[in-house]
Amino acid sequence: MPVLRPLLAFLLFLLAFMTTAVAQSALPSNDEIRKILVDRIDRDRQSVGIVVGIIEPGARRIISYGALAKDDRRSVDADTVFEIGSITKVFTSLILADMVQRGEVALTDPIAKYLPREVRVPERNGRQITLEDLSTHTAGLPRLPNNLRPADPVNPYADYSVDQLYQFLSNYTLPRDIGSQFEYSNLGGGLLGHVLARRAGMDYEALVHSRILVPLKMSDTTIRLAPAMRARLAVAYDGSLNPATNWDLPTLAGAGALRSTVNDMLAFLAANLGYADSPLNPAMAAMLKERRPAGLALADARMEVGLAWMITTRKDAQIVWHNGGTGGYRSIIAFDSRRRVGVVVLSNAGTPAGVDDIAMHLLDPAVPLIQPPKQHTQIPVDPKIPGRRT
Repeated sequence: MPVLRPLLAFLLFLLAFMTTAVAQSALPSNDEIRKILVDRIDRDRQSVGIVVGIIEPGARRIISYGALAKDDRRSVDADTVFEIGSITKVFTSLILADMVQRGEVALTDPIAKYLPREVRVPERNGRQITLEDLSTHTAGLPRLPNNLRPADPVNPYADYSVDQLYQFLSNYTLPRDIGSQFEYSNLGGGLLGHVLARRAGMDYEALVHSRILVPLKMSDTTIRLAPAMRARLAVAYDGSLNPATNWDLPTLAGAGALRSTVNDMLAFLAANLGYADSPLNPAMAAMLKERRPAGLALADARMEVGLAWMITTRKDAQIVWHNGGTGGYRSIIAFDSRRRVGVVVLSNAGTPAGVDDIAMHLLDPAVPLIQPPKQHTQIPVDPKIPGRRT
């Protein structure tokens, strides 16, 4: 079953290289970044088009390489539309933090408060699941609901209904105490978006638009694509660079339904780094204050989760980030608030290498680029040559 983007392998990879100090030199040059993209696409065959956006003191940069599609050689650029997958969870939790700032909800509110009375939300040892538990992936919920049985395996969330979500909650038994352990949950992220939309009295897409996109002047982030945006949508490709299906998440939209561009994501980064004043600045700061262990640590580095954001910390460096992936896209947004630099990378292929390592390498060249899996080619064997063949 496809999922939005497993984090464990990348968390381990990142922690392994956070034991050295983050480099204080300037971020790589445009030519250096372009070479990385050329190698990833032309040499390693790990994408069709990749766009990188960088924000740093006094400058924004866009570096791109590749095409919208194999049969459409228009170049990808800062206005190309990509699915951003689980980065959507950051938007969902920003809405939560903003609603807390407005006094509309509290982090400690049980989610049952905002769901129909007939829904029996699971509890354990007298503890109820709260909004904060969902945002920090500590509610005890699994990655996916056990009644997710898609009619179309390549669009796995498309037919999952609100009734099925409520049925799952009413019949699920939590395997451990709430708040006791981090377990990344697409279900939890989607449920949080659903609960907040119910509290606001509007659908999730309208809620994101009114609370985030309008204040930040982000005009190219949405779920449903208007014709003009659809014309700029990069075609999705799977891990083998075969055409893939775009994903729909009507019920669990808060987990991964948004589409966006590098230009819009740079606007989002600018606000998070304090380059742009907005009414969301207090909520953005609050997202990093509430932290719980993410269950991974080395001698001098640790991983925590804030409200949706993953936070990798050592004594002299802190990287805040979230990645995403759907059937045919990979994405990551990351920033270093101390140096006030940030990176976003969007790709139109669900390949194993992804783009996480690119972003982290740009923020700290000591973090190596992942070597993609070797491509194996079958070579015919002359039957006249003796020996064992398999």
